[in-house]
Amino acid sequence: MSRFNLLPKDKTMTQRRQFLIKAPLGLLAAASVAKGADQAESTTPGAPPTFGTLPAVGPEVSTTTFAEAEKLVQVNMGPAERSMAADSWRTSMAGLLERRTGPRKVMLEDGVAPATQWNPVAVAGGTGQKRGHDFVRSKADPGPLPAHDDDIAFAPVTKLSRWIESRKLSSERLTRIYLERIKRFNPTLRCVITLTEEHALTQARQADREIAAGRIRGPLHGIPYGVKDLLDTAGIATTWGAEPFRDRVPARDSAVVAHLNAAGAVLIAKLSLGALALNDIWFGGQTMNPWNLDEGASGSSAGPGAATAAGLVAFSIGSETGGSIVSPSMRCGVTGLRPTYGRVARTGAMTLCWSLDKLGPMTRSVEDAMLVLHAISGPDAGDVASVPSKLDFDAGVPVKGLKIGYFPAWMKEDPATDVDRAALEAAKTLGLIPTPVALPDWPYDSLNLILFAEGAAAFEEITLDGRVGQLKAQVPDAWPNTFRQARFLSAVDFVQADRLRRKVALEMARIFSEVDLLLVPSLRDEMLVISNNTGHPSLTLRTGSVMVSEARSDWAPDPAHPLPKFSPPRRVPHGVTLIGRLFDEGTLARVGLALERHANVASERPPGF
Repeated sequence: MSRFNLLPKDKTMTQRRQFLIKAPLGLLAAASVAKGADQAESTTPGAPPTFGTLPAVGPEVSTTTFAEAEKLVQVNMGPAERSMAADSWRTSMAGLLERRTGPRKVMLEDGVAPATQWNPVAVAGGTGQKRGHDFVRSKADPGPLPAHDDDIAFAPVTKLSRWIESRKLSSERLTRIYLERIKRFNPTLRCVITLTEEHALTQARQADREIAAGRIRGPLHGIPYGVKDLLDTAGIATTWGAEPFRDRVPARDSAVVAHLNAAGAVLIAKLSLGALALNDIWFGGQTMNPWNLDEGASGSSAGPGAATAAGLVAFSIGSETGGSIVSPSMRCGVTGLRPTYGRVARTGAMTLCWSLDKLGPMTRSVEDAMLVLHAISGPDAGDVASVPSKLDFDAGVPVKGLKIGYFPAWMKEDPATDVDRAALEAAKTLGLIPTPVALPDWPYDSLNLILFAEGAAAFEEITLDGRVGQLKAQVPDAWPNTFRQARFLSAVDFVQADRLRRKVALEMARIFSEVDLLLVPSLRDEMLVISNNTGHPSLTLRTGSVMVSEARSDWAPDPAHPLPKFSPPRRVPHGVTLIGRLFDEGTLARVGLALERHANVASERPPGF
């Protein structure tokens, strides 16, 4: 039904009555507010407000304007429809942009989230969140403290924490070991944006005093770590890896850093990320892969991936919106745990996409990831999407009998490798039940419209004032171009993408009614898009190695800058990704532990580090 006052009067009045009968009250209120105090025409007492009567604002547009715009959104109007749209645009639609164009501009501060929220559990029918709460770490003896500092640096948190608790190792000594390694290797890796040396030593000494007094806060007490430099740290620069923000110093800690402070962990470094959380190039250059210094570490959690793999921190915190934990974990051979959407509060973290962003641990072992997740979980008032959740995990519970789903066709084609197929066979050996599953052949990449639109909204200011042009990466697949292009995405298509998101989430709920978890090739595009949009947790872990004859890249191919080739091919880490039910990271970790022990490659180090 048309709401525009462009028809003969009798038809207009009839449609007004239909609109009043059928329209939600909120929509009527919105129309009233949009019309504002300055009417385009006088109204008769008792006559309701109508759409299409705003004061004419904005530049003149023509039928040619619409004909060209139709190409961008792939719709077709006839000549009469195009003429009506052009003639009425300035009184019907242009005024809706006043929030941005003025005169009554409204600033939307960083902390203002959209009114709508993605709730994956509600979409899936209220399933997934555990009611119990049982967290049991392994009881294995860590063994004697190694004689060499490098061996200590590469030890998993499961061992480091036991040595610190028993006072075989002090937090200050461990912190100094990592500080020395950062100073030695960071010039090559470019994975640290800000070294927090004095801050770290102060925290380490405090941890040693507390532990000596018998006040042990938990397994992260005294453990040095780094965070992706999109997490706010009070009084310490948080740059988002981007030139316009390189001098940004927040006044408060992010919720995750506050949780880690409470756990007694020691913040040693702010780690690199691709600018504004895309890929691996930031204002300091490209972060490199410790396993292959001729290629980037992948991103956007490039710094956490490289620093953890090279033994520069005991663990790190990354973030993911569309593969930013999974990809660098694969490239750098570390364990990446992307939690269920809503489990870890994002207060004080840079927003790229309100309905997709997640924060999670990147570690050198599966159990380490769970120890960190246990510490950082929990809601915060600053993140409207964060929810209370339970974390069930027992490192000693067997995995026999669990149904592990897989997509048969995916295991036979790229990007799957023999490592993926071997992991599925290993699962069978471990007593899991491989179960074929399937998804409809839908255009899942269409969901990326949500990411692009929300990202462009989050960085509207620097896109419109041109500061986005300061970023080092200025190629077609980098944010500057994407943010500008996203201004021309259709709002209608955004809503339809959101509806598709619900439809896809229901398909995932169906699959998880048949299996306990999924095993997928880590960089399978469909599952990266699907699981990030539906909010399901993922665990990426190294289970083997592959040979590569060419450097890998996050960026679209550029014939003018070909990637380095290797002869002979180089051996690099490779692994798989497990996708779990909502809020069931415990099952992922149990299966991950079993696969990790079976593969027995997690302790391998990159040569030269």
